[in-house]
Amino acid sequence: MSAAQRPRVPGRMAAAAVLGVAALLAGCETTNMRMGSSEAKTVATGSAAGAANANASDALERCESPLGTVSLIENQQAGWYTILRDQYRLPPTANLLRLLVQQSNCFVVVERGAAGMNAMTRERALMQSGEMRQGSQFGQGQVVASDYGLSPEIVFQNNNAGGASASLGGLVGGRAGGLLAVIGGSLNTKEASALLTLIDNRSGVQVAASEGSASKTDFGAMGQLMGGSGGARMGGYSNTAEGKVIAAAFMDAFNQMVISLRNYKAQTVRGQGLGGGGRLGVDGAAPPAQTSAPRAATGAQAGVAMPLRDAQARLNALGYNTGTPDGAMGQRTAAALRAFQKDKGLPQSGRLDTATADALAQ
Repeated sequence: MSAAQRPRVPGRMAAAAVLGVAALLAGCETTNMRMGSSEAKTVATGSAAGAANANASDALERCESPLGTVSLIENQQAGWYTILRDQYRLPPTANLLRLLVQQSNCFVVVERGAAGMNAMTRERALMQSGEMRQGSQFGQGQVVASDYGLSPEIVFQNNNAGGASASLGGLVGGRAGGLLAVIGGSLNTKEASALLTLIDNRSGVQVAASEGSASKTDFGAMGQLMGGSGGARMGGYSNTAEGKVIAAAFMDAFNQMVISLRNYKAQTVRGQGLGGGGRLGVDGAAPPAQTSAPRAATGAQAGVAMPLRDAQARLNALGYNTGTPDGAMGQRTAAALRAFQKDKGLPQSGRLDTATADALAQ
């Protein structure tokens, strides 16, 4: 066979390969970064700044004005948190709740996390050391109280993983309260139900509880996520199916809570009142009046006719410098009291006794 008669297959194959590579390269041209991609979002999206928000989910319930301050409390020693962090590679659930709560304008979020509190302590230490410039205003008495506490808790469950479901549930031990998100489902479905509880920090009374749920059916088997390779693929709430369904359950539970809080009515106990023994009395129990601690005497009940703060203000007006009246007995206040007592011919005890209070009141 002559050279002219030989088939030219290799050349044609090479040309086809070149065309294929060119096509692939052409398909790779559109690789520009896209900000705000809908594929990378959860229901917790956008931002919040004070009472303003941007690009928040339309499904989020909102309040006309805040109902109080709230702190997010997450037990990082719990079994559910270990699973969330080590197997799902997800960030703290408090991060999601902070955004949802502030965007709703139902509560003002105050910092109580370890990192945030450490940062505040560090700044105060710098202020006390004298290193900060004048006017930095990092003195005491500026931290806002947390009226309520919202604590998340998650229970993971995989109905198709056999013993894995029982072992994961055993890590949590069926604890009550906080946030409960149960995740399970079939080969291609994941579901999450969430329970949120709101606690009054002053009294310890549960103010509200709510349940929410979410489901997603377009991703693979739950069992694959329990292995090492599955865990290594996990990331944030926005780029994992597990994170998205958990975020959706959180929002649904929070929405249900807001709806109930709009019609909130405080619970009352007839008879002894809240915490006074209850209506389900135990036979032979002592009456609450006999078991409660006596209140500390103040003012005239303690034999002193004038509160210390008022005494400090009076001493300042008379020229005895006590500093800013704060109701605390410091060295400056004691020195001012002794000077006043000396001028009035009273025993120089440096304490606000009845005779000194009477003299200041004249």
